[in-house]
Amino acid sequence: MSASKGPTESNVRQSFGPSQSPLPEAGADPGDTTDPLDDPSPEDEAFELRAAQAIAGDEASIRSLWNDHRRWVAAILLAHKPRWADVEDLLQEVALSFVRKVHELRDPRALKPWLRTVALNAAHAAARSGKVRTWATGRQSADATHDADQRAAPDDLPADESHERRHTASRLMDLASLLPDGYREPLLLKALQNMSYREIGRLMGLPETTVETRIARARKQLRELAAAHGVA
Repeated sequence: MSASKGPTESNVRQSFGPSQSPLPEAGADPGDTTDPLDDPSPEDEAFELRAAQAIAGDEASIRSLWNDHRRWVAAILLAHKPRWADVEDLLQEVALSFVRKVHELRDPRALKPWLRTVALNAAHAAARSGKVRTWATGRQSADATHDADQRAAPDDLPADESHERRHTASRLMDLASLLPDGYREPLLLKALQNMSYREIGRLMGLPETTVETRIARARKQLRELAAAHGVA
């Protein structure tokens, strides 16, 4: 199973968008009590059917669900992994856990939050282990980096401009790693995977307004970090 498409200059730059919402500290939610699981859509119902089939052991459903969701899983790993850890390695660990343990779920609606928890556990276990994979130190997964390079620098760009755009995208990702955990994860889900506030809220168990304000603050902090470090 291959890794998620990685960061690009253009979609990370979207995180520099204007902020108009109040910006609470991480962990301080705005008191919206909307249940993020209200009002299931036809897409939700189709997902729940596939999730139920995966829980029942249907291999085709397990494969299709993983292929559909591995990209946002990779974004979560990027948000929480230690700098030295390789995304592809961690993604493989999450995939194995998904295949081996999905049958333990009882509620199909819990699949996405459960998969997020598996990804968080993999990232945190890597941080605790301190085990450096020497061949992967200092880089993201080859697949993620290749995809990022291809999207950040189209083939028709001059070589020097292509290199500069890739370098800028890499520096922005490094700066994003300095954001607080509560802001970094929703920002990367938005910037790298273009997930809606509703989707992120459902995944993280947060109201949409909370997700929106956290992303707004993350954008503001990232702009300030970029200015301080001379990233155009």
